[in-house]
Amino acid sequence: MRAQDVEVLRQVRRQMLRQAHEEMRRQEVCCQMRRQVRGQVRTEMRTEMRGQVRAQELSAVRAGPRIRRSASVEGAGSRLLEAYAALAERGEHLFSGLLGGAAPKQWAHYPENDAIDASRGYQWFYHSHSPEDRPGSAEHGHIHLFARRPLWGRRQRSKSERAFAGLCGNTVSDAHTRHLLAIGFNAKGLPVSLFTVNSWVTGDLMLGADLTMELLESMELDTGHPEVDAVIESTVRMCIPELRELMVARDSSLAAHAGPDKLGDSTLELLSEIAVDLDAKLMAQD
Repeated sequence: MRAQDVEVLRQVRRQMLRQAHEEMRRQEVCCQMRRQVRGQVRTEMRTEMRGQVRAQELSAVRAGPRIRRSASVEGAGSRLLEAYAALAERGEHLFSGLLGGAAPKQWAHYPENDAIDASRGYQWFYHSHSPEDRPGSAEHGHIHLFARRPLWGRRQRSKSERAFAGLCGNTVSDAHTRHLLAIGFNAKGLPVSLFTVNSWVTGDLMLGADLTMELLESMELDTGHPEVDAVIESTVRMCIPELRELMVARDSSLAAHAGPDKLGDSTLELLSEIAVDLDAKLMAQD
């Protein structure tokens, strides 16, 4: 082979190698570009999906049905914490608004004419006794909770109410309220007990256990004292099992008392009582 032909072949090989290298580089660049595009697309898709999910979450919050304040034990626990957190942020005791910064006077009603939710038919007041009145009790004071006549007036002739009236001696009263429950509080303003008292204590009558529980379980309050209302509602909702036990014990105390006027007998005052530990209930929800 002539030297000139050999040189031509060498040039052809070098050109083929250059073309092969260029093709390899081109393919590598294409692969890199495809990877970048795919990565960008994935990133954009994830961003868009997160945006859509967030938008759906916000839409659910804005447009979704609100959970009733007493719809669940968990919801009640959250509302209880929110109420005390709001008080702590303001540096206030639960009953600061009721007491006006002064020490409570024993037996005085706070507020003076009771807290009344006229639209829903509930009523309550806070007061305290002297230590001698409730020996052994660690409470600072307690709230008495009532149902007003619109809640029970038409139910007096129901079978369960007639049976309870018979248990109580068919006592008649023209009072416009019926006592549902008392909630004891410690000095920090935290609920520590649930109890029931005889009718002479509150000057009205009681309702049967079934109707009492129905009114407690469906209770919503708006008396103008939002934190106290929230604490009452939340405590009731969180303690439904204890309240059922409380009503059974109440009726057992009434049934066991043999006096002719058991609702007016001053020797029969505290009918039933159960200590409650809301901290333990809240921890159990975590």
